Amino acid sequence: MNNQIALYQQVILDHNRNPKNFKKLCPASHFSEGYNPLCGDHLWVYLNVCKNKTISDISFNGEGCAISKASASLMTDIIKGKSIRDVKELSDIFLNMLKDPNNKDLQLEKIGKLKIFSGVSKYPSRIKCASLCWHALIGALSSDQKVSTEE
Repeated sequence: MNNQIALYQQVILDHNRNPKNFKKLCPASHFSEGYNPLCGDHLWVYLNVCKNKTISDISFNGEGCAISKASASLMTDIIKGKSIRDVKELSDIFLNMLKDPNNKDLQLEKIGKLKIFSGVSKYPSRIKCASLCWHALIGALSSDQKVSTEE
């Protein structure tokens, strides 16, 4: 097995076993429930948005596969402290990477460690696992308190 692939798999497994920001944030200024009926992943994303439109705190909880949980863990770690505009840009880059990781127009350097999910594109049924938390995040920012990967 390629060393880089093995490292990526290890990072995903580590975030699954010891997810960052895995708790209910209370109080939260925004939240959304995300559901993936394909595999049963079900999670909630909670965040606090400051008056200057930055994410001051974010967390998630729920049940999901290793990819779903690791994606949420890394997402919460990376976007804390970012502006809503930057968060939406990161979300767009990440979601587009899942669909086409070879797209030369993607600015993958902006998403940092999240690049480890680029291999998910080879497994179409897993794209929804990796993207669920991002859909819930955008739902929370849009006051859409319930999102599904089927929408």
